[in-house]
Amino acid sequence: MSSVQQESDRQSALVTPSAADSEFVQFWNEVLAPKFIRFRHILVDGLARHSEAVFPTLPVRQGDKVLDVGCGFGDTAIKLARMVGPRGSVVGVDCCDAFLAAAEADREEAGIDNLSFMRGDAEFALPEGEFDLVFARFGTMFFANPVGGLRNMRRALRPGGRMVHIVWREPSANPWLSMAKEVVLRFLPQPGDAARTCGPGPFSMADEETVRKMMEIAGYRDVQFKRVDAPVLIGHDVRDAIEFQLAIGPAGEVFREAGQEAEAKRPQIEAALAEAIRSQTTAADGIIMPSSSWVISGVNPADGGH
Repeated sequence: MSSVQQESDRQSALVTPSAADSEFVQFWNEVLAPKFIRFRHILVDGLARHSEAVFPTLPVRQGDKVLDVGCGFGDTAIKLARMVGPRGSVVGVDCCDAFLAAAEADREEAGIDNLSFMRGDAEFALPEGEFDLVFARFGTMFFANPVGGLRNMRRALRPGGRMVHIVWREPSANPWLSMAKEVVLRFLPQPGDAARTCGPGPFSMADEETVRKMMEIAGYRDVQFKRVDAPVLIGHDVRDAIEFQLAIGPAGEVFREAGQEAEAKRPQIEAALAEAIRSQTTAADGIIMPSSSWVISGVNPADGGH
């Protein structure tokens, strides 16, 4: 057994909760995973432009040991593994079984040996004091207990290590997510308090002042925010974009929770979405829209926060 596999097995035992999965983890596995797999070309390839604007600035060095929290399909973990080189190592953690299976298949196909994956929920526990960098792309917004999750990420760092997470800014700066919801709400009601969700949602960390305070309470020092604006692909054509919006994200939640009423009104909703989507910019590979994120970083104090 390789040293990487031994480390993965040991860390998996540390991060997999002994109790049953939370309702949010169950929702990811039971409801969202099939939808994300169907629209992987948007959720991975479509966000590539945004990632390309972020990755060159990450504080990653050859030989670093990196933890990728909420690694999803593993595309960011693979990028990080290439950045740290053969002397470094990367561990990707996610709570969704289907994502991890896809990530492991891509790792094997790419022939990357310094990368391993494990199932876990960052809100429960992570390995402590082992990593030079802890990274998360569009995952921390779904923490039910954001301070607890951010604190666990800090504790995974060595003293002086840095955490970087990327979150979406406010809805008005991200029409690729907010526009479709506005259209759908012309036909359907807002989801009720009992709606099943995957957590607080994509805009839960949009407010700089609030998240800065979360980071400080979680024990980080030198907290910094950097705004990144970049286009995202929302579909290869209008039909693809409509189906994506009604399956995933804020509009998808409204549509899913409306049930039979949504299906009855589907023709009108799709027609309205088609009109809105046709007004967007079209590139060679499909329809693109503006997006904006915060790249937020913080340092684990030299004393480990004690």
